[in-house]
Amino acid sequence: MNLELTGKHALVCGASQGIGRATALELAALGADVTLLARSAESLKAVVDSLPRTHGAQNHGYITADMNEHAALRAQVEAVANNGAVNILINNTGGPPGGAANTASLDDFRIAFNQHLIAAQIILQAVLPGMQGSGYGRIINVISTSVKEPIRNLGVSNTIRGAVASWSKTLAGELGPHGITVNNVLPGYTRTQRLDQILADRSKATGSPEEKIAEGMLATVPLRRFAEASEIASVIAFLASPAAGYVNGINVPVDGGRTLSL
Repeated sequence: MNLELTGKHALVCGASQGIGRATALELAALGADVTLLARSAESLKAVVDSLPRTHGAQNHGYITADMNEHAALRAQVEAVANNGAVNILINNTGGPPGGAANTASLDDFRIAFNQHLIAAQIILQAVLPGMQGSGYGRIINVISTSVKEPIRNLGVSNTIRGAVASWSKTLAGELGPHGITVNNVLPGYTRTQRLDQILADRSKATGSPEEKIAEGMLATVPLRRFAEASEIASVIAFLASPAAGYVNGINVPVDGGRTLSL
């Protein structure tokens, strides 16, 4: 199986922690040059320093940007892309706060739409010429199992993640003729700060201890445990590799079997 990424350049969003950080480590271990993107320069520098450089002269770096500051985001990503083609794009952005859809404000939806879909479109347009020119392109969106089955009390997230999934499927058809694949990874309950936030929010809303809420969540997972970020990263890395060259336009749940639909 060809998982070799030597000579490929990956841009990993949300790379300062959690799934983004784990993905950056995995891609670097397979030989890719990795550019990290998040808001905190201090956190990103620590991740860059931890990335493997076992495949010759790998060149890792980072840029800081806020997904809601679109002009600055475009400038930062274009500067990276102009310095060398980005072959692999990992769209990974923290989910919107919890809450019901019917009580969410219009601004809640606008902010989430801008942070996820509009930001992803800006990054896509910055890196796409390089992918087309290099003849190798992998776009992988880390979204949510909610695109298959809505998750209770995540009304805004369910809505926006669904929009990103449809955007991705549309791009898969448009970009396939250029040798560029577009796929979605749908993490289940994963040990990240996002999971901590969900547990805290549900505890506050129900008055139930976080431990009880965690037990209830795990009761819906056939494997009866939370995922590690590295397990999600492994699936992302496969989709980024030459081995997945004929995988295009799909949703891949990595959820321990929790999603009931096919």
